[in-house]
Order: sequence, then structure tokens, then C-alpha cells
Amino acid sequence: MKVVVMAGGSGTRLWPLSRAMYPKQFLSLAADKSMLQATLDRCAGLTSSTPVVICNEDHRFIVAEQLRSDKISADIILEPVGKNTAPAIALAALYAMKEQQDPVLLVLAADHVIQQKEVFQQQVKKAARLAEAGHLVTFGIVAEKPETGYGYIQRGEATADGDGYRVKGFVEKPNQAKAEEYIQSGEYYWNSGMFMFRASSYINELKKYRPDILAACELAVAHTQKDMDFVRVAKEEFQKCASESIDYAVMEKTGNSIVVPLDAGWSDVGSWSSLWDV
Repeated sequence: MKVVVMAGGSGTRLWPLSRAMYPKQFLSLAADKSMLQATLDRCAGLTSSTPVVICNEDHRFIVAEQLRSDKISADIILEPVGKNTAPAIALAALYAMKEQQDPVLLVLAADHVIQQKEVFQQQVKKAARLAEAGHLVTFGIVAEKPETGYGYIQRGEATADGDGYRVKGFVEKPNQAKAEEYIQSGEYYWNSGMFMFRASSYINELKKYRPDILAACELAVAHTQKDMDFVRVAKEEFQKCASESIDYAVMEKTGNSIVVPLDAGWSDVGSWSSLWDV
């Protein structure tokens, strides 16, 4: 297993505490550690493989310093320009396949709070078995209220081992009435934006649905350069890549997605009110 942390947020939420040059993933909001440090800390013990952190080039020294102060060794992939999550994860998958044969990737956002580490790790281990079998796993947050600020995942039939459910569909952020309907049905989870799959599984689905993104990322990774702690991809090639989320590019199209429920005190701390809740 290889942990991949996306730390490329732009700092537009929780302003003015979070700013373009110091976005919320580098702040200590819900604990003594920064959100990036806490994300890596909750993965401790899951794998001995070196994690990958993907970040904006402008934030590279902040990331390096926070990892150094926490005594964490990681490969830091620098994005020359933000292109959303589908290309970022493609960079990580292609880079990981150069380093290892075909690892299972645990893809996390650097700016989430998860209060129950043991529950999180337990569900990750369940998801790992599904990912090893070739499925694309997403983590669905067990919804505690009819929230209109999140997208939702509708579950279908349970997997044979009972650890997850086939994804029936993804839905956009609903209005209040729809959100209440989703909660009452018991079939919907909040879309967490956390994933788990073999590197090759993601690459194969990207090849099927967005070959243009894959081609641009392959060229960018083919010309990587090591610069101290940093991995630089080819700037000109990556700039040509389309900007797209993994949900739109792959997860909403693939017929091979599984949702694993997660009830571990999750929040994306997307507003001052959600920070207050935490």
C-alpha cells in the first residue's frame, strides 16, 4: 500500500486564516499538528512504503518543513499548475508504478479531519482487500444530517464479503428537501473525496474514459527530475493537460466502483461553522 496525499488546495475557504500562500491544509485547526501532518499521522502503521505528497510548487518549502519537523520521509511531487484531482492522482499512480510494480494507492486529501483513527484504519483495511481485487473504492461518509454542501453517493447491492456496496450513482450537492430524502432512505453517503485502488486499475479506467489526461500525465512523468526532496514533472507537458476531477473523469463512469462506509468523525472543515462543529 502507498499513501497518496493531495495537498494542492488553493486557500479559498476559511479566509482570512487560510490564504493562497498558506491554505488550510498547513494550518493547525483541530489539533496541535497541521492538517497535512495529521493526515499522514493517521496512516501510521498501515504501510512501510514511502508516502507521496502532491502539492503546488509555491507551497513546496512549507510541505518539506512540516514533514521534516514531524520526521516524515515522503516523495513530494510538485504540480507546476493546478489541474484538479484526476491528473494529480494520475501523476501519483504513474510515479508509484515507476517505484513499485503496482501498489494499492490510498488517496487522501490533506485538509480533512478524521477524529477516530482506529475506525479509519479498520475501514481502510477492508477497502484494501477490495482494491487488491481490482475495484475502485471510494469512502462514503455515514451522513449525520441532511447536508446541502456535499455531493452524495448512492449505494447498491452489498459486496460478497459485506465490507462495501456497489456504487449505484453519484449525485451533486442537493437542495434541502432532496438532502432530507437521501438521509431518510438510508442509501446515501456523503462523498468524501477519498479513494483506494491499484495504480493500474486507475490508469486503465483513465485510459478508457479520459485518454487525453492520461497521455499528458504520462509525458509529464516520463521527464521527471529530482530536486532535493522534490519530484518535478515536465511543466510544458502538464500544462497541456485538461483540468478535471476524478469523480467526473472516472468514478461516475466506471462500472467497477465500490463504496465503503466510514463513520469516524469526518469533516472537510469547509466553512467556519464546520470548524466550530469540530
